[in-house]
Amino acid sequence: MRAYLFSCEHAVCTVPEAQRDLFRGAEEVVSSGEGWEPGALNLAQGFAMKFRTPLVHGEVTRLLIDLEQDGEARWSRFTGPLPEVTRGRLADRLALPYRAELKKRIAEDLRRHEVLLHVLVHTDAERTGGVTLETPPGAAVAEKLARGWRARLVAAGLDVRQVAEVELSALARDLAGDFPVERYAQVRLGVSQSFFLEGQPWRWAELKKVLVETLA
Repeated sequence: MRAYLFSCEHAVCTVPEAQRDLFRGAEEVVSSGEGWEPGALNLAQGFAMKFRTPLVHGEVTRLLIDLEQDGEARWSRFTGPLPEVTRGRLADRLALPYRAELKKRIAEDLRRHEVLLHVLVHTDAERTGGVTLETPPGAAVAEKLARGWRARLVAAGLDVRQVAEVELSALARDLAGDFPVERYAQVRLGVSQSFFLEGQPWRWAELKKVLVETLA
């Protein structure tokens, strides 16, 4: 039997009260696509409700800390200049618990199920009107699941790319390194933000329904 896990790292553009001064005067930047991925949380919530599983998602803007990354790559132009000690505290308070929660969930699911499909939910600004399914290197099970999902999405009339052997984020690599690839399958779902922001080429509600139902 297969289990499902959904995560959304760039879910919101929230700035905690303690860090408000860092972004004073840059509120429009924070609320733009630079600060979060519009529509990603809404989509991830749709998956979690359909599959009746708790959603793991970020609770701060990625301009404060990018939960997908490690080292210097996790810091933005706003947080990069902060003292090392301050950045270390942010990582300890925000990034480490997030990653630990994902690993806990994965381990629990694999104790009860033969295979776990982890869908990392993202929306992308670069591509218009399309969906992308990416799987990491050497991930035969993930590729098979993504291939089946893509076939159903294409049959529904969507423009879908499936890309295998992709070097995913530091977070994805860390998770993949801790669990057997034949049982833990990662798929990065990237959905064009044009669906959410403009209703093009499909209305967002319609797209979300198709994505969720074809995976189910």
